[in-house]
Amino acid sequence: MTSTTDTHCPYCALQCAMRLESRPEGSVTVSGRDFPTNKGGLCQKGWTSAALLDAPDRLRMPLVRDTKGGPLREASWEEAYARIVRGVRAAREVGGDDAVAVFGGGGLTNEKAYLLGKFARVVLRTRYVDYNGRFCMSSAAAAANRTFGLDRGMPFPIEDLASAGAILLAGSNVAETMPPFVQHLARARERGGLIVIDPRRSATASLTDDGNGVHLQPLPGADIAVLLGILHVIIASGDLDQTFLQQRTTGWEEVAARASTWWPERVERESGVPASQIRRAAQLLAGSVDEGGSFVLTGRGAEQHARGTDTVQAAINLALFLGLPRRARGGFATLTGQGNGQGGREHGQKSDQLPGYRMITDVAAREHIAGIWGISPQELPGPGVPAVELLHRLGTPDGPRMLFVHGSNLAVSAPNAERARERLTALDTLVVCDIVPSETTEYADVVLPTTQWAEEEGTMTNLEGRLLRRRRAQPPPNGVRDELQIWHDLALLLGSNASFSTAASEVFDELAAASAGGRSDYSGTSHLALDAAAVGPQWPVGTDSSSTPRPFIDRFSTPDGRAVLHDVVPGRPSDDLGDHFELYLVTGRLLAHYQSGAQTRRVAELVGATPGAFVALHPLTAQRLGVDEGELVEVTSRRGSAVGIARITRDLRPDVVFMPFHFAKLQAANNVTSDVTDPVSGMPEFKVSAVQVRAVDGAWYKTVAERAGVHG
Repeated sequence: MTSTTDTHCPYCALQCAMRLESRPEGSVTVSGRDFPTNKGGLCQKGWTSAALLDAPDRLRMPLVRDTKGGPLREASWEEAYARIVRGVRAAREVGGDDAVAVFGGGGLTNEKAYLLGKFARVVLRTRYVDYNGRFCMSSAAAAANRTFGLDRGMPFPIEDLASAGAILLAGSNVAETMPPFVQHLARARERGGLIVIDPRRSATASLTDDGNGVHLQPLPGADIAVLLGILHVIIASGDLDQTFLQQRTTGWEEVAARASTWWPERVERESGVPASQIRRAAQLLAGSVDEGGSFVLTGRGAEQHARGTDTVQAAINLALFLGLPRRARGGFATLTGQGNGQGGREHGQKSDQLPGYRMITDVAAREHIAGIWGISPQELPGPGVPAVELLHRLGTPDGPRMLFVHGSNLAVSAPNAERARERLTALDTLVVCDIVPSETTEYADVVLPTTQWAEEEGTMTNLEGRLLRRRRAQPPPNGVRDELQIWHDLALLLGSNASFSTAASEVFDELAAASAGGRSDYSGTSHLALDAAAVGPQWPVGTDSSSTPRPFIDRFSTPDGRAVLHDVVPGRPSDDLGDHFELYLVTGRLLAHYQSGAQTRRVAELVGATPGAFVALHPLTAQRLGVDEGELVEVTSRRGSAVGIARITRDLRPDVVFMPFHFAKLQAANNVTSDVTDPVSGMPEFKVSAVQVRAVDGAWYKTVAERAGVHG
């Protein structure tokens, strides 16, 4: 009998609603379902998502490696567990509890994110836990927390954008990364009010063509100057909301003084953006505040910098000077990328946090969570270190000797990836839980096969802070286990008396109790309540079960209710030009692929759309370097190199080249990127690297690729 299941897409934070139809012979078809984010539509990745369920190389049995450098072989669950337990005990004998570390992912359900943090701190008793959201949302989260006292990526319903007269997108290519989002830009485009800040003419930037808006194309890393220039014009024109600033913010005077020194002509000299475009952007934003509303949105392009927190802060400052957060139509938001990027950072995967977005150093927070977990506050470890610093410490004399990886492909996604791979090699034991073999499992000593999206129950939290139900449509293959089961089993084997339920609904109830009174409060809902809701609530969802679609209308979540503005100063990238590195590399996502590509590089239709890495160059740059369209080129930084096929395009500045980051081995863009991090957020500077580019011989590449195990 054919069965249908209503659920949500396994990819980005739009969490588009879909319906799965499972047939008796095992096939699954996907259709769109009406929902605020997607209105029934899906992107290419969503339509093909069922192909992941029967990937030919799906992991179906645990794998173990008998010796370092030896092959992985199939093993029983009992043998794999025993190997893990021995690894934990051996690591602890050498370095104590902190000799074991945990690395999570922004694609895990809320239940898994919560229980992974609990497993790390209660069973392993380690302070070393962080996750790949540090590579994605950390700068935006840091800026929002210090300004608003609350990090909810989009503090309003996405449907508010439908009335907008002007929308500024800083460093976000939604037309490729989350295509159904584009429909929410329609009215702003009709009014000529779409403003896109991006060093390249991306698919999103091209939406400003034909009078639909303006594309500001700055030098990479110059976003702060551009945002200050727009703010300068707004202040000089008298379009600031003086009453709002005085009544509901602090620190605005210092920000205004800084903006006064960044007139449009100065910004043009620093960024390359014409002063006329700076003025036009300011006019569009100011002119639409009372005409449908103005919105300021940021994405990874603005955030993945060594000063990414300050860049987001500059965007927030702009929104506050216009008084946008107090309005029912208008505001600031950051576009969460990963499927559960919002929920994944709220419940204990981050190195300094406990569930409910509580800080691990807060005495009251420690007492509350310890009470939920049945331990004393003194048993909870202290704060750890952000992801990049954690990776740097792996395998060092005083660092972790063992690492658990859940929902991440570090060998591809980490900055300065060769260094990351060296640290993985230095571990005594690496345990990876995944659905398919990845570049990271190649370094693993134990690989555990886990369930994926359509085989599990749980909840997700989308970019609006909206709680959603993920529902099981079919059982997992024989031999595959849910991570809730894995952590339950390992907790027992490691001698823990703590409760680790294997039922997602029970884990959610515990999560809700743990989050009660916290910044991200889920205490007023449950699986049963979410099942009954046509559209889930936006947190905080307190004990009265009410949704909070716009938390900043009347006050902010700071102690005095005021937003705290911070003065920020433009600067140069940490990895700047010089020493024969004469071009800036920017990296990004493609329509057909997602994150490290571990999933999408297994879907034939998506691989057919973009089979491998490419390097986009401006025609003048290509001519100067002697590079032709379709030729193989090598991009080299001070850290490493990557190769791809040359694409010649005028969509880039002549001083910029672009590579997608979805590909692996010699095609991995993160071989080149910098692991310098933002001092506030721990975000790596993915989005600007000084590089040189040269054509390479195809025969040479083929030889090297074969040695590295690269095919195609």
